[in-house]
Amino acid sequence: MQYRKLGRSGLPISAFSLGSWITFGKQIGDDVAEKLMKVAYENGINFFDNAEVYARGRSEKIMGKILKKMGWDRDSYLVSSKVFFGAKKDSPLQRGLHRKHIVEACEQAMKRLHVDYLDLYFCHRPDPEVPIDETVWMMNVLIRQGKILYWGTSEWSAEQITEAYTLAEKHHLIGPTMEQPQYNLLHRHRVEVEYAVLYARYGLGTTIWSPLASGLLTGKYLEKDPGNTRLSIPGLEWLRDEKLNDEAARNKVLQLKAIADNLGISLTRLSLAWCLKNPHVSTVILGASRVEQLKENLTALEVVDLLTPDVMKQIDQAVA
Repeated sequence: MQYRKLGRSGLPISAFSLGSWITFGKQIGDDVAEKLMKVAYENGINFFDNAEVYARGRSEKIMGKILKKMGWDRDSYLVSSKVFFGAKKDSPLQRGLHRKHIVEACEQAMKRLHVDYLDLYFCHRPDPEVPIDETVWMMNVLIRQGKILYWGTSEWSAEQITEAYTLAEKHHLIGPTMEQPQYNLLHRHRVEVEYAVLYARYGLGTTIWSPLASGLLTGKYLEKDPGNTRLSIPGLEWLRDEKLNDEAARNKVLQLKAIADNLGISLTRLSLAWCLKNPHVSTVILGASRVEQLKENLTALEVVDLLTPDVMKQIDQAVA
């Protein structure tokens, strides 16, 4: 495993990490989740990503149960949660980035995960109904209290992140350390263009999600929907329609597969290795429903050097 710094911070984070969105508490059983976390940890992964909204809190409960059972040294791994959507939908008080929900969601996440603090705490989406200074101040308070170590954002615009940094600097508060955006060969603009100034100015780190575009970049949807995948999960029809009805994306995947075939590697390994080539990517969050799948994805580290400048140029031309 390789380790990178989380942005400008001194925190070493594994180049690959394990996420639980869709899988834990939904697509896979608790026994499979345990095997995946064990394999991940044994292969050097030190970051496990989660959120209050994943399976409405059940994902964090499953991960917490596994962490407690494994008994790994608390100083040997990182665990995250995200606040905004809420684990319930009963009351407007149970969602958003207002002070009350941020505090209570943090406490609830720690309880579900069986930890005394969260290493990383993300604002899962921007909240236009809450003054951004209220959110920034509260994150700073949680850090001062030792309940979180680093805070960040997820799918915020560069303008919103800049506003958070500006407020933090003005009031001598601790600003965001990282952003969790979608990033893959078919979804590049925000990470590569919009955030460009943030890397230089603030040292923003990124914990990217969907590196395989929900499976599209594995090539398994080129002929037909194979079924029994995350796109067939009830409630994810929106994701299925978005991914399977994009003819332009399909054509790009066909060209990328040709490049991967020429290199003698799978499209999956090519796509993951490509994400790792970006120096502004702190960690690539992997999702997996099978142990064999996770093990194969981890081997993408071995083929990064195959992506020479010439190959990277071919890839750019394929997805331009």
